Amino acid sequence: MNDEKDFLEKLKAHAALDRTRKLKQLGQLNRYIQKGQVLFTGSSLMEQFPITEFCLNEGLPIAYNRGIGGYTTDDFLASVHEMLLDPQPSKVFINIGTNDMNPRSDGEDWFAHLSANYRRIAEIIRDRLPEIPVYMMAYYPVNPAHPMAQGSPMMQIRTNENIRRANEMVKALAAEFGFHYIDVNDGLKDEQGCLKMEYTIDGIHMYAEAYRTVFERLRPYLSAEVQGKDV
Repeated sequence: MNDEKDFLEKLKAHAALDRTRKLKQLGQLNRYIQKGQVLFTGSSLMEQFPITEFCLNEGLPIAYNRGIGGYTTDDFLASVHEMLLDPQPSKVFINIGTNDMNPRSDGEDWFAHLSANYRRIAEIIRDRLPEIPVYMMAYYPVNPAHPMAQGSPMMQIRTNENIRRANEMVKALAAEFGFHYIDVNDGLKDEQGCLKMEYTIDGIHMYAEAYRTVFERLRPYLSAEVQGKDV
């Protein structure tokens, strides 16, 4: 039992170190990017989105990716300069908070914590990046039937029901702050409303083909001329 506990602690320490390295790398990259471009920011589901490649291939405006796997809203707030402010974006697409959908060691309700932190992020955007278009993206569905998802602790709270609940919170927050809420998930879902099996690596994370489906639905919002409407 102690060996298993030690192994898990080592994994956690390695993951934390990896996030620290990635943040340092992004901070350095921010010195060399073109300011005033489109920014995609969030956690692993954003980090793995090949948005820069898609936009480059389609002749769309530059889109920088500032996603870090494993990030929670707490991590995002602590790193808000590297993840959001330093690139001085002209337009922001944000998807952060799925990693908050876990039991909390401090006993606080995960949904209350996520809601409060996302509000703080929205306030920072409003105050520090006024007047730019902000697109708060709906959380993607999951597939609990995937072999790698069955029995996974990550799936205890990260259910499609809780994702829908969190999406309603994000939608209301976007309306309150005058941002755009966009749900481009329809092409990702099977008949049961789950993430399509062929699209997912582990029931949560997605292959490039799935991101291409998302990209096609995001295309109207990526045009330099289009501000976009809620969908």
